[in-house]
Amino acid sequence: MNSWKKRLAKSAVTALAAGSALALTGCHGSRGLNAFELPEEFDGSGEYEITFWAKNDTNKTQTDIYEKAISDFEALYPNITVNLRLYTDYGRIYNDVITNIATNTTPNVCITYPDHIATYLTGVNLVVPLDELMADEKYGLGGSEVRFDGPREEEIIPQFMEECSFGGYYYALPYMRSTEACYINKTYVEALGYTLPDALTWDFVWEVSEAAMAQDGEGNFLVNGQKVMIPFIYKSTDNMMIQMLAQKGAGYSTEDGQILLFQDTTKDLLMNIARHAASGAFSTFKISSYPANFLNAGQCIFAIDSTAGATWMGTDAPLCDISEDKVVRFETAVRTIPQFEPEDPKMISQGPSMCIFNKEDPQEVLASWLFAQYLLTNEVQISYAETEGYVPVTSKAQKDAAYQDYLSRSGEDNAKYYDIKMKATKLLLDNIGNTFVTPVFNGSASLRDAAGQLIENTVKSVRRHEEVNEEYMEKLYDDIRSRYRLDQLGGEGKSPASGRADLGKLPGMAVGLLAALGIAWVFIILYGALQMVKKKEKPPASRED
Repeated sequence: MNSWKKRLAKSAVTALAAGSALALTGCHGSRGLNAFELPEEFDGSGEYEITFWAKNDTNKTQTDIYEKAISDFEALYPNITVNLRLYTDYGRIYNDVITNIATNTTPNVCITYPDHIATYLTGVNLVVPLDELMADEKYGLGGSEVRFDGPREEEIIPQFMEECSFGGYYYALPYMRSTEACYINKTYVEALGYTLPDALTWDFVWEVSEAAMAQDGEGNFLVNGQKVMIPFIYKSTDNMMIQMLAQKGAGYSTEDGQILLFQDTTKDLLMNIARHAASGAFSTFKISSYPANFLNAGQCIFAIDSTAGATWMGTDAPLCDISEDKVVRFETAVRTIPQFEPEDPKMISQGPSMCIFNKEDPQEVLASWLFAQYLLTNEVQISYAETEGYVPVTSKAQKDAAYQDYLSRSGEDNAKYYDIKMKATKLLLDNIGNTFVTPVFNGSASLRDAAGQLIENTVKSVRRHEEVNEEYMEKLYDDIRSRYRLDQLGGEGKSPASGRADLGKLPGMAVGLLAALGIAWVFIILYGALQMVKKKEKPPASRED
């Protein structure tokens, strides 16, 4: 091999190594960032511009609350500018964060979910652990140098904080919390000859749902006189499976990421769901559409959705999505989700949290932390909670006279004091001690998706008249494991707190993105190396004097 070819081969090997390193580290956010170190003082003379990514469902009131919070915060800290970017979907926030990790252009403060944060932690020092910040005497929660009346750490509801702790550190602050509720057409339940209990059981819901499938000779359902009736619709089937397993005392996952989802109890639950899907008594949001639309049209009896979705539920719902002529008047009841053992209820705690991304300038990070804290003040918490069926995440806000007055005015109107929304809010407040959270680890978001997909696939198969039996279940398990790369999970990687996790555990989208970026860098470096070699091999030009 001549010298030119040798040098080219050597350059190619070097380029491949460099490209691989970029794909595995630099492109996934390390970028040489040092671990965040809390400054002794906040520099009031510097100018800091931070970005805040948040989600809202085109709710103008929520947007106004964000904008007012930013304006009030900037008045307190004139040297900090906050730029708001709104999304309509948490998944889009997640995808954009993953994309921006590669160029170190992540937001400063982001409203997201802990399952997503666990994936962000695969970047070294990318997300700031909050323990030191929370405890700091000057700038921590309730700190002496904070320019607003924020909550102390002990004033954040412990059950809500629990979800924000993983890998030995707090990586988020809770922002709002909700749970799921069952919104019920009580009129139809009673028309079918049943008395609605204070606590729902799965057996009761299934029995009433099957009774509602009775039709006359012309194909009209007896209970509503219409051609359409889906008695039981579930919005989030991932929550459905997770809560069913919790109520059964069966495993879902362990804290270190061991997958327990694919077990006999799960199979039994799916078999039962299949039976009710076969009769048409059960469906899901992904298959049929929003439960609220069917409920309000008199085409559903049990609609399970978030307490934050209460403003869409019921005859007089302020955010009703169907035309007025399609709305059927009925008495709406609100209950906790069905239970296997109603004397020991278990329901999921959910809702958005806030994380802070690391930056080269610690002062910029401190500015971000101050803004995140501001979103926990009573005014922001209460104002936002009043828009939907969320509850404030601090006891400080929950006990505030303004919030207590708000709760006492249920039913005064069909907007701010809409009675169904207020009932859903009180349902969560009364059951905070009965809520639980799922373990958070790198890959837990994929596991959550898989839990819901087991139900979705089963219901779809039944509707296609496929036979759902033991053989079907074994294949379903294999397909879902493969689809969500769950065979690559199992708690063998390092803890998120170590700052590095096994990239094999990343969701498929993230893996594909990183691979593409890595390949692109390999070709860029190869091209550069080739040009350098050609330049060295080119004979010197003759000189004309």
